[in-house]
Amino acid sequence: MTPRRLATAAAFAAAALQAAPSLAHHSFAMFDFSRTMTLKGVVKELQWTNPHVILWVEAPSAAGAMPEIWSAELTSPGNLTRNGWSKRTLKPGDKVLVDISPLRDGGKGGGFRRAVLQETGQVFTSDLRNQGRPSS
Repeated sequence: MTPRRLATAAAFAAAALQAAPSLAHHSFAMFDFSRTMTLKGVVKELQWTNPHVILWVEAPSAAGAMPEIWSAELTSPGNLTRNGWSKRTLKPGDKVLVDISPLRDGGKGGGFRRAVLQETGQVFTSDLRNQGRPSS
């Protein structure tokens, strides 16, 4: 094969690899799924973006201290939409109870388990680890 053909073949191979959808996914090892922590607070934002939606909750901290901002990682917008969610499901100002699997490092975040709107009692769930897996 000539050097020119080899370079052309390599360029096509590189382009094909970049165009193929990625099957890789980050690990959920950062979350302690053996524990559940409940946050009582107010929705700051539902960040409806790929690859994962993030729910930001402002929760009271120790008496007299400033409220803390916590993050709860959900699955992708597409998976949530298929399960009845929308980008307006949880709105800024909504009072919520949010169950998370906390971060192992003690940070202010975790893997989302469920949210309960305090005003109505409506429950929203999402299983971060099982969403997006191919059906058997």
